[in-house]
Amino acid sequence: MINRELIRIKIVQLTYAYYQNGNKLMDSAEKELLFSLSKAYDLYNYLLELIVAITQEERKRVEVATQRALREGGEMPSQKFAYNKFAVQLEENKQLNEFAETQKQSWANSVEFVRGLCNQIEQSQAYIEYMSDTDSSYEADRELWRKLYRQLIQENEDLDQLLEEQSLYWNDDKEVVDTFVLKTIKRFEPENKAKQELLPEYKDIEDKDFAVKLFRATILNADLYQRYMSETSRNWDFSRLAYMDVVIMQIAIAEMLTFPNIPVSVTINEYVELAKLYSTPKSGSYINGMLDAIARYLMSTGKLLKTIEDRPQRRQAPRRPATPRLNRAQQALEDGEVLRTRYAEQAEQAVQEQQEEKTTDAE
Repeated sequence: MINRELIRIKIVQLTYAYYQNGNKLMDSAEKELLFSLSKAYDLYNYLLELIVAITQEERKRVEVATQRALREGGEMPSQKFAYNKFAVQLEENKQLNEFAETQKQSWANSVEFVRGLCNQIEQSQAYIEYMSDTDSSYEADRELWRKLYRQLIQENEDLDQLLEEQSLYWNDDKEVVDTFVLKTIKRFEPENKAKQELLPEYKDIEDKDFAVKLFRATILNADLYQRYMSETSRNWDFSRLAYMDVVIMQIAIAEMLTFPNIPVSVTINEYVELAKLYSTPKSGSYINGMLDAIARYLMSTGKLLKTIEDRPQRRQAPRRPATPRLNRAQQALEDGEVLRTRYAEQAEQAVQEQQEEKTTDAE
């Protein structure tokens, strides 16, 4: 599940934190990177559990309505959504239940949010059409949850805020993790029953190695990579460059030089997009030009044995509009305060959570 897009995001965050927080212990920083990535996988499972929590809340409502109908002689409520075939299969999923048994966080601690989301679902057009449709197939049940997730969970500011309160890591992870939850819903097949496989934490060992190698190369060769930036920045004022831009380009250079199978065009496009998200409004175009110049310099001096292909614009799903809260955060980001604070808090939280895990294991 953890793909290279998410890995690059984490390395940008943690490389910045590595320098800003004064943490110069490479082994500790590497453990923090892997822990941060594992939290993204926790979020993936936690969001799948939200579907189960909603289903269980709906069953309680159906039970109350059934008792009322029996008592008053009214119409019996439909159980179609409460026993949605896809949701029942997910509820019984062996992997998801094993995950839940190891976690302290549970949607039982956020009952009011779950109830509010149930209310939104019951008022949605997708739910109304589903309940009135005579199609009772597994495919229809699965498709309903795909629609509900995209419409009411994927872009839900209340949920975003709740998740951020539960883990500082999750604020930046959800947009990527949402795509994997939707992919998982689509992959479910009824014949697999409780043994339906969820997405693995890493697609393969190569992606985990990619994370570690890229992070280590970025930190250990920092002086060299920054010299490359300085030598190719004659048309720019390198000394006035935003520090986040330096971090992003440093990681991009590390990727160019460390991974021969990744095309230069892919690397440049990926980090230009990250600059647009994490740095100043002008950073994307600046880093685009700088990385292109750096790549050509490295090739001309024999340090980079690649070629620069034509670079079509990377196609991306539209991102949600920035809220006023995010706009203020982006403004503060220009002087580094947001990331300095957030990733310092993340580091402290990581230490605390790791200590708690050790205590639990000892017990």
